Amino acid sequence: MGGVSSVTEAGGSLIRVSEIFGPTIQGEGVLIGQPTVFVRTGGCDFRCSWCDSLHAVESRFRADWQSMSVAAIWSEVERLSGGRPLMVSLSGGNPAIQPLGGLIAHGHARGYRFALETQGSIARDWFADLDVLVLSPKPPSSGMAFDPQALLASVEAASGGPRTVLKFVIFDEADFAFAWEVAALCRSLPVYLQPGNHTPPPPETDDAVIDLDGIMGRMHWLLDRVMAEGWFAATVLPQLHVLLWGNRRGV
Repeated sequence: MGGVSSVTEAGGSLIRVSEIFGPTIQGEGVLIGQPTVFVRTGGCDFRCSWCDSLHAVESRFRADWQSMSVAAIWSEVERLSGGRPLMVSLSGGNPAIQPLGGLIAHGHARGYRFALETQGSIARDWFADLDVLVLSPKPPSSGMAFDPQALLASVEAASGGPRTVLKFVIFDEADFAFAWEVAALCRSLPVYLQPGNHTPPPPETDDAVIDLDGIMGRMHWLLDRVMAEGWFAATVLPQLHVLLWGNRRGV
C-alpha cells in the first residue's frame, strides 16, 4: 500500500461510514452471488417507507457512524479481503452523498473493483470511474418523489465508464408501472426487477425473521406480470441475501 500522504492526496475529504463488512456475496441485481466487501456509508437524502438500512440513513444513528480517511477504510477492506482483490460494494444510505472518488482510485491501483448502488438523485463525476453503477430509482411504494432529470444526469455522469444498470424494487402494480416507464427513459440500460421485502426489523436488533410467503407471492406475481407484458429484456431476481439471512445486518 502507498503511504498516508499519497492516500490523502487521492482521498480528499473524510468519508462518513456506517459499517464495513464481508467478504460475503452481493445479494441482488447484476452482481448477485458475487463475492464482495461492503462499504456502507452513512446518510441519505431519501426516507423510503420500506427502507431496510435505517441504521445508515437516519440521523439518530449518526453517533454510530465514523468519519474515515481513505487510508482507514482501505486498511479494513484489505484486512477483510486478506489483501486479495475482489469487488467492493459501495452502498448506504445514499453513497453518492460521500466523496468516494479517492477511494475508488486508491482501490483500482491495487486491483480491486467497485460497484455502487444509488437512487440516482445525485450525480457525481466519479461515477465514470466505477466498474458497475446500479441506479435504483425509488417507486411509488417508497413514498419518495422521482426526479427524471436527476436520474438522466446520473446516467450521463457515468457515460463511457462503468457497466450501468437499472434496478427496481417492486411491491405492487403502481411500482411495476413506474419501472416500465422509467426503463423507457433509459432504453439502453439493462433492467433488473426484484420483489420488495416488507418486513425490515428494528435497526437495533439482529432479527432474521422475514415474511417469506409474502416475498415469494410477490415474486410469482412479478414473474407473471413480466411475462404478460412481454418484457423479455428484464431480469427478475429475488433478494438472495434476504432469503439466506433475513434482514440481519452485516451479511
